Amino acid sequence: MTRGARATRGYVPMKILVAHNTYRERGGEDAVVEAEVALLRAFGHEVIEYRRDNAAITAASRLGLLRQTLWSHTAATDIGDLIRRAGPHVIHCHNTFPLLSPAIYWAAAKAGVPVVQTLHNFRLLCAQAMLLRNGRVCEDCLGKLPWRAVIRKCYRDSAAQSAVLVGMLGLHRTIGSYRDKVTRYIALSQFSRRKLIEGGLPAKKIVVKPNFAPAAPVYDGPRNGALFVGRLSPEKGLSVLAAALQAVPELTVNVIGSGPLRSTLESNAQIRLLGQCTQEAVQSRMCEAEFLVMPSICYEQFPRTLVEAFGCALPVIASRLGPLAELIEHERTGLLFEPGSADDLARTIRFAKANPAMMRSLGKTARAEYEAKYTPERNHQQLMEVYSQVIAH
Repeated sequence: MTRGARATRGYVPMKILVAHNTYRERGGEDAVVEAEVALLRAFGHEVIEYRRDNAAITAASRLGLLRQTLWSHTAATDIGDLIRRAGPHVIHCHNTFPLLSPAIYWAAAKAGVPVVQTLHNFRLLCAQAMLLRNGRVCEDCLGKLPWRAVIRKCYRDSAAQSAVLVGMLGLHRTIGSYRDKVTRYIALSQFSRRKLIEGGLPAKKIVVKPNFAPAAPVYDGPRNGALFVGRLSPEKGLSVLAAALQAVPELTVNVIGSGPLRSTLESNAQIRLLGQCTQEAVQSRMCEAEFLVMPSICYEQFPRTLVEAFGCALPVIASRLGPLAELIEHERTGLLFEPGSADDLARTIRFAKANPAMMRSLGKTARAEYEAKYTPERNHQQLMEVYSQVIAH
């Protein structure tokens, strides 16, 4: 049986090399990568991990970091050595910025190993990575080299750092790293796939595979209150939530997460900050809440929090924006409101509080949606389909 061919029970075991540049502050993307690695191992695959940590940036010189961002000889050499030693069937890349760089694609191509790249954000199209500027969606650079990012200091409010990032994008677009050296891209939603195509990536190379999460046990107990889970940062729409709560004075929202807005939120009596919590604690809170609030003002790719909520039969109140408007069906698995509108969010929350039976029904439908699309078993099947296609290719 050839590598990647189907066996009687699903797929024959594979060897997968997973490459990821972890973030200085752990976020959803790091959690997704860890969950996928654990999933593959649980299904009997051998996973070899290659990781670089952004904590190393503090010790790097400016010139050294510039070189690594444009072309990391270290990462390319390491990947080449791993391929020779381990003989992976496929390399699955996640974040490559800044310490891996697209140089690892070339190392894989030289060894004849196919590359799968999951795009967790819009970094290949936008220096800021979220198509967001000054609190609003910005598509000014879509389909173009994002030179405006340098003038506007889109990356870390720095013209110099933005220039390095734009230089990396320009270099690798010119030499064909993104076009020719990646065998398949994984987008997390149909919306994201469309944006990536608009941005210039080849449509035939982009497939859609959502995130997944383990399901919580079925919970039929009482539910009460609202919940927010995520990074406490401006793009998550926490200022919209805080303004909306003024019109719903009887409501207190439990907030799980950490980030730069924590100190701002501490003075709000309607927000109960719970900090970072374990996966088990998050599930427990989700099972007991009436609804999850996702007031994002940016294009979310596919927040794992959404899948976790669906798995806990928890309906979601979210911005009618980007992938969220695709993933949440209004009045079926949750409720949508106008993005950035505190008034509409307050109205939607009051509606949810006034219709608990309906919200329970939405939660049951969300759980059914989870079981149909977002289980570990379904996600493994989708990954195997992608891997088998690129190996055959």
